[in-house]
Amino acid sequence: MTTPSAIRSLTACALLCSTAAMAHVTLPAGGAAAGSDYDAAFRVGHACTDAKATTGLRVQLPQGFTLIQAQPRQGWALAATPGEVSWKADSAQAALPGAERAEFIVRGKLTDKPGPLYFKVLQSCDVGSADWAQLPVAGSTEKLALPAARLDVLPAGVAAVDVRDAWVRQTVPGQSGTGAFMKLTAPSGARLVGASTPAAGVAEVHEMKMEGDTMKMRAVTGGLELPARQTVELKPSGLHVMLMDLKQPFTKGGSIPLTLRFEDAKGVKSALQVDVPVGTPAGSAAEAHGGHVHN
Repeated sequence: MTTPSAIRSLTACALLCSTAAMAHVTLPAGGAAAGSDYDAAFRVGHACTDAKATTGLRVQLPQGFTLIQAQPRQGWALAATPGEVSWKADSAQAALPGAERAEFIVRGKLTDKPGPLYFKVLQSCDVGSADWAQLPVAGSTEKLALPAARLDVLPAGVAAVDVRDAWVRQTVPGQSGTGAFMKLTAPSGARLVGASTPAAGVAEVHEMKMEGDTMKMRAVTGGLELPARQTVELKPSGLHVMLMDLKQPFTKGGSIPLTLRFEDAKGVKSALQVDVPVGTPAGSAAEAHGGHVHN
C-alpha cells in the first residue's frame, strides 16, 4: 500500500480526467514512475479557434523533467534548450491539418519526487494561437478553458497504467466464475502479469479464440503486452480477466475490488487496485465511474 498522500494524488488524477479530456494539447493518461525516463507525447487534437492548421508548438519544460532528447518531425524545424522545446512547420503544406491528430514527443528524466508536473504549451496556427498554460487552483472545481498538460509522477509500486470502462459481469447464486473487462493504456508500455480479488479464489488473464469451429478459452502465458500509448481492450469473447471460485454472487449495482499487477520492460513490478462495477457494460455507467483507480 502507498501512503495516504499518494492515494489522494491518484484520486485527484481521476477527478481531473473529465477536464483533461476537453483539452486539445494533452499527455496520455496513466502517469509515469518517479525517477524514470519518460516519453512525453503531446497530443494535438485540432487547430486553434477559427484556424485550419497547427503551424507550431512550443513546450515549456517544468522543473522535475530533465530534457534528454526531442523527437524531430519531417517538414518541421526543431529547436531545444534545457527549458523549452519547439517545432515549427517549414511550409503550409507541412502544417498539421485541424482534422488530424499528431504527437510531438520529448524524452526526459523525471524527478524522484511524486506529484503532478505541468507543461505549458503554446500552439500556433495559421490563424491565431492557443496558450495551454492555465494551472489548477487549490480547492477550486472550475474547469479550465486552456489547461496546461498534466503529468502525474507516481510513487514506487504504483502502475503507470490508465484503466477505463471497467466492469464485471453479474452472476447468479451458485455460479462459480465470471469475467471482468476494461480498457488499459500504458503511456510507457507494460505487461499485465496478474490479477487478484478477495471476491474470488482465482483471477487470471484469459483469451478466447476460435480453433476450427470451436471457441476455446485459455490463460495468457507470459503476461499481456500493453504497447506504449496504445489501448488494449479486454472484452467479452476476447481478452478478459477470468474470476473463478467466487466467494459470493456478484449483484448488479455493486462493485468488487480488483488488483492488477504489471511489469515494465526492465522487470519493475507495480500494481493498481480498481473498484469494478458489477453488471455495467463499458460505455455506460462504467464510463461515468471511470473504473475508479487507487492503490
